[in-house]
Amino acid sequence: MKTILIDAGNTRIKWGVLSNAVIGETDHVTHTDLDDAGFAALASRLPRQVDSAFVSNVAGPVLATRLTGLLAGGCELRFAKTAAKACGVTNAYPEPRQMGVDRWVALIGAWLEFGDAALVVDVGTAVTIDALDESGRHLGGQILPGLDSMSRSLGTSTSDIPVVKRHAAAFASDVGIFAASTADGVRQGAGNAIAGAIERARSVLAAAGHAPVLVLTGGDAPRLSAALKPPVAHRPDLVLAGLAGLLESKYER
Repeated sequence: MKTILIDAGNTRIKWGVLSNAVIGETDHVTHTDLDDAGFAALASRLPRQVDSAFVSNVAGPVLATRLTGLLAGGCELRFAKTAAKACGVTNAYPEPRQMGVDRWVALIGAWLEFGDAALVVDVGTAVTIDALDESGRHLGGQILPGLDSMSRSLGTSTSDIPVVKRHAAAFASDVGIFAASTADGVRQGAGNAIAGAIERARSVLAAAGHAPVLVLTGGDAPRLSAALKPPVAHRPDLVLAGLAGLLESKYER
């Protein structure tokens, strides 16, 4: 049995093939690529000869419909849903479905790998910071703008600060955080705002008696990791791993 696992986020659609409990054939396409080349760009790149598909989708109902049309004819298709409890993780939300399914599945992926207190951070279009205690209980989370969203907001809300284009460089972990240009100042400010939020979350958990592993995922995780205190566990396929765990536990039916 082969299952294609799909993580449909706000910026990228990422996938991998689960076979014999191993995730392989990972790849991704951006929504910009799809806007430019059409949805056929995704159809031509998705792996063939799979028996089923399991999807985490936070990109909206239109994408869900298009994925259904693309996949349903050739394999069994299911969408993951946020629940009150799964795979040893207990959700803090009184109404679980109000929590983004990508956050939920990422928590499951972290718990299945580490089985301990964790701070799970997804650095994407938005940044989500979620905490787990040593028993797998979700303590809640935070949501803040991602690097690009934060940088663009200054350009659109002020008269003298330009809209700053994406920069591939990692954020400084020393006095290099003090930039010598406005554009770099905006970039460093955005990166350090996010890094500061993560480190504050980690210190609050430590003060409460927890020793969480910091698990970083999302497209901008490599850029941000240098600005964080080690150790940092970078898991680019965390949502896919969580989907695999849900599937193998047969929680989603």
